[in-house]
Amino acid sequence: MKPRLNPYKAAPDAIEAMRALEDYVRNCGLEHSLIELVKLRASQINGCAYCIHMHSNDARRAGETEDRMQLLSAWRESPLYTERERAALAWTEALTLISETHAPDADYDAASAVFSEAELVKLSLLICTINAWNRLAVGFRQIHPTEKARAA
Repeated sequence: MKPRLNPYKAAPDAIEAMRALEDYVRNCGLEHSLIELVKLRASQINGCAYCIHMHSNDARRAGETEDRMQLLSAWRESPLYTERERAALAWTEALTLISETHAPDADYDAASAVFSEAELVKLSLLICTINAWNRLAVGFRQIHPTEKARAA
């Protein structure tokens, strides 16, 4: 795979706006572990290797376990996730796949049962933000770091 362009160089002001949004969601008051799980799950759905690599490492550094990261794509079948995490992951899938799901009432109801209205807006903005990053990385074919690149 060959990168198409570097969006950081091509439009630094646009990327700065995305970074401001990222800073907001990172510090919005949602649990750091939840933020990383949401970013990782959306990136899995979108097939964004660059973001999966980044957010797996971020989650690991934040204390996330290997089991929970490995089972994330099958979270519905695993008892390792809390009710709040399950609601956030369902809402992540609903919004990430919105053209298919149309944000079902059941997913909204589950999320609104464990998140305040303000938290639900923040969670939704987090999901929107990681989806935007995924689209930039996949669309422009950003390459995640590799062992070969690290050794150079």
